[in-house]
Amino acid sequence: MFAVIKAKGFQYLVGEGEVVTIPAKIGDVGQRIEFDQVLMIKDETQTYFGKPYIKGAMVKGIIKKNGKSDKVIVFKFRRRENYRRKRGHRQDFSEIEITNIIREK
Repeated sequence: MFAVIKAKGFQYLVGEGEVVTIPAKIGDVGQRIEFDQVLMIKDETQTYFGKPYIKGAMVKGIIKKNGKSDKVIVFKFRRRENYRRKRGHRQDFSEIEITNIIREK
């Protein structure tokens, strides 16, 4: 069984037992989290689609790790004008282990 969920503006294809990396800090390590914006669920026999979300469906998980990704350097310049700007950015992330996919009938 797997599902498509929406979290922090992105869509993720998740299954039970998988670890998903979301580019935002959602909570503390060990905290249980629930995603109620479920777009699609596929089980052994049928596929369920939402309009846009499936009512009563939920994906549960546990936050395993929080951190920051590698630094990305943003360098802007204009030639022959002595214009240079250098910035760095490190995006927060949360690793979430999916424990349960629930679809109410």
